[in-house]
Amino acid sequence: MHAMRSIDRPEPAEYPAYAEMYMKLIPQDGRVLGHLAASLGETEAFIRGLPPARLLHRYAEGKWSIKEIIVHIVDDERIYAYRALRFARGERQFMPGFDENAYAAASRADDRPLESIFEEYAAVRQATLALFKGLPEEALLRVGTGSTSENRTSVRALAYHIAGHERHHLNVIRERYL
Repeated sequence: MHAMRSIDRPEPAEYPAYAEMYMKLIPQDGRVLGHLAASLGETEAFIRGLPPARLLHRYAEGKWSIKEIIVHIVDDERIYAYRALRFARGERQFMPGFDENAYAAASRADDRPLESIFEEYAAVRQATLALFKGLPEEALLRVGTGSTSENRTSVRALAYHIAGHERHHLNVIRERYL
């Protein structure tokens, strides 16, 4: 197995202020792709180690279940990897946002077998890794715009967003669901 490509942590000007909460969760070692590769197995082991009934738990009214959180992580990764592809290819159009609560409700995650969720998770993660491994170096610094002009983001910042977003939600599970 060859070493993962190094991608330096983005500068604060390369991502919206809200994304700092995700950026700070990833070590500044340039190994964001290695962290993404490792976290898939770590996340799966952690979630599979929980009692099955706990996967449907909601810590408060209107909050997502653990299964819904995992599917949300997958949805978010798929969307942000698509943004990375578009920005890397020079897309100039605004990228629309998405309503994460509507997505979670429509996912019917609680009705899905855990095996199905992790099969999708693995497929999306492998696609994300392949995308970032294959991008030309200069593409990592290209910037695109999300749903508002404040949401300007570099391609490399999107890799860190994906990794940090997953860690953020796993921290929420540990703090509020267990």
